[in-house]
Amino acid sequence: MKEVIVKETDLQRTAEEGMDAFVRVFTEAIHTAIGGELNAENMAELNADQITLLGYEMLRDEVMTGGFIQLIHNRYGDFIFRNPFDKAMRNWGLVELHHMIAKTHRLFMKYHEEIERDYTQEEFDALYEKFPEFDPYDDDFVEYEERFTEQVAHYIDENISTFAKIE
Repeated sequence: MKEVIVKETDLQRTAEEGMDAFVRVFTEAIHTAIGGELNAENMAELNADQITLLGYEMLRDEVMTGGFIQLIHNRYGDFIFRNPFDKAMRNWGLVELHHMIAKTHRLFMKYHEEIERDYTQEEFDALYEKFPEFDPYDDDFVEYEERFTEQVAHYIDENISTFAKIE
């Protein structure tokens, strides 16, 4: 297992900056430990909670900037929908997010092949009109993102040693 290290001073700084900063300290430390990006080779060097945290970061970043269609188009759908990520979210206390992922899973299975194709920017933009079924989930995610991130931060705080060594 890769040793993931978070400095105590960074944790103290995030206390003033908020939950996003607290979570980011851990995701950045994990990225540093694995050389920048999660892949099949370095995934084995992390524990399930560390991988799940990177999955949450991926989900949040993609959905907040371009919705579930962008997440799927950028080929993150397999990670989110074909792994027990939704169950991990439920186990972390994010029951609403678990339900949202379960509901969007059906849409992923129905449309992912078409959404994952290569498109010009104009063709990609047209996907949002073609698949309006994703809109309510995109809107809900944006509305609840702050709460989701707060719940993730709480889970990290309660299980800090599974995420990193504090120095």
